[in-house]
Amino acid sequence: MERRTFLLGVAAAGLLPAVARAHHGWSGFSNTPVYVAGRVVDARWQNPHAELVIAVESSLALPADLGERTPPAQRSNFDGAAILRGAELPAQRGVNWTIQLAPMFRISQWEIPPFGAGDSVEVIGYTMLTDNPPPYMRAEYLFHDGKVFGLRSAPA
Repeated sequence: MERRTFLLGVAAAGLLPAVARAHHGWSGFSNTPVYVAGRVVDARWQNPHAELVIAVESSLALPADLGERTPPAQRSNFDGAAILRGAELPAQRGVNWTIQLAPMFRISQWEIPPFGAGDSVEVIGYTMLTDNPPPYMRAEYLFHDGKVFGLRSAPA
């Protein structure tokens, strides 16, 4: 019995790095908001986070009205308008970006519809904190079909 318990413990410990990588905090992402927009190539509605892969054109530009858009009210207290005003373009354009959305329970709270290939979306989020970050971001705001969804916390 002791040997079986030991082997189960070793197997569980081997899974810890994968679990830690799959669910992480904000510390691995920059503080500078980045704007991307494009068409959905792939959508994964899964735990721990939904993900979109979007094709971002090399001609991507910041929308003229981005800083004037009204962010949705959320339960967390932070300056959403400053995030919209401070958004920058990513260095990597003309490539597919993977967008990490919120956990599925938050997707449900915001009533975000499932996306399919070809749907047009805009995202403001944060890239990974590395010298040469991959085209991957954690979404803060998601714009689709005239609606904006906040992904930091539940709707207020």
